[in-house]
Amino acid sequence: MSEPNLFEQSPVYRMACDQLRDVAGLIDLDPNIAERLAVPKRSLVCAIPIKMDNGETEVFIGYRVQHSLTSGASKGGLRYSPHVDIGEVAALAMWMSWKCGIMNLPYGGAKGGIACDPATMSLGEKERLTRRFTEEVLPIIGPRTDVMAPDMGTDEQTMAWIYDTYSMKIGYACPEIVTGKPVELGGCIGRREATGRGVVFCIREALAELKIEPHEATAVVQGFGNVGSVTCEELAKHGTKVIAVGDRYGSIRNTNGIDVAALIRYVNADARKSVVGFPGAEAIADADLLTTPCTVLVPAAMERQITKENAAKLKCRILAEGANGPTTPEADALLSGSDIFVIPDILCNAGGVTVSYFEWVQDIQQLMWSHTQVNEKLRELMLDAFHRVRKMSKDRGIPMRMAALGLGVKKVAIEKQRRGLFP
Repeated sequence: MSEPNLFEQSPVYRMACDQLRDVAGLIDLDPNIAERLAVPKRSLVCAIPIKMDNGETEVFIGYRVQHSLTSGASKGGLRYSPHVDIGEVAALAMWMSWKCGIMNLPYGGAKGGIACDPATMSLGEKERLTRRFTEEVLPIIGPRTDVMAPDMGTDEQTMAWIYDTYSMKIGYACPEIVTGKPVELGGCIGRREATGRGVVFCIREALAELKIEPHEATAVVQGFGNVGSVTCEELAKHGTKVIAVGDRYGSIRNTNGIDVAALIRYVNADARKSVVGFPGAEAIADADLLTTPCTVLVPAAMERQITKENAAKLKCRILAEGANGPTTPEADALLSGSDIFVIPDILCNAGGVTVSYFEWVQDIQQLMWSHTQVNEKLRELMLDAFHRVRKMSKDRGIPMRMAALGLGVKKVAIEKQRRGLFP
């Protein structure tokens, strides 16, 4: 691999590179291709000055990283988070490349971020921030170049602002510039629920393999944003009892089962946006959430939540990674020697980018699909990917994560090799 670069200050990026190194030998990856895959194709860092509601000007830092453009347009979310940095964004872009490879999507991986706290900003401030960021990244985005989507701290409204800003610049409506936008603007029915729904498709396959009925299972979910809340909702629909949930503000537990529908109403009421104080459960320490005994544990929040310090304390049968990079390599080594069935992130949470692909195709064709068509196609592709990863895991006697990485990296590597290296 190459000499240390500006991304390697981030532990998340180092983690992504460690995974790439580990899988390189497994798939006999050409060292020259590995060298190229370890460093993003293109990165942009920009200052985003905006006028705040109090009249003062504040300058935020924004990032857009395109890991690969070999397979097609780069694809990936845009997150607003106080702690986002260039290394984290680069790691997420790399994982997105492998994710698109596993799902056989004609995309490379990308990611964007702005270092800000959207919870403290007004709607007007977020709109000005989003439109100025779009202006700054205009030279490197486009429906055939780089397509953004919502992520942590952003939503369909964010995408609507990007869509409008880009369209105003080019002089015509271009809905295919982003995915995850409102249905009224060409968004795909079912896109918001897609990641959580894909997580549950994978969980149900794992339960079936372990011969555990959904109604006999219990679940603990870390994170109650888009992915976590939809995962809880879908699990409850299939009879699985959600017994503990946590978010950035705190964690709650009810061993008899949490009323998920009531919790969603509670969180959405009066802009509360937190599970803390929900009357249908007791408060618990955040450290106790991940170690609560359960059938299925779903980390659906931030990276690096399962570490060497707490991995041995997990009391779940299935670990379904709804978040990106929730398990550190050190923790992964400990889990590989346990009986925990790990559904790795690049497979487990691939439903979001898959339905984003459906949305992009519909916008290009100007032909929209029904909710049933979207869900059936998502289920088909998720189950196909799950079983391909599972087969490689069994055939090679390797952990699910290595099998998933092997399939994803190999697809991108073959395409790079076939295209060659431009002089």
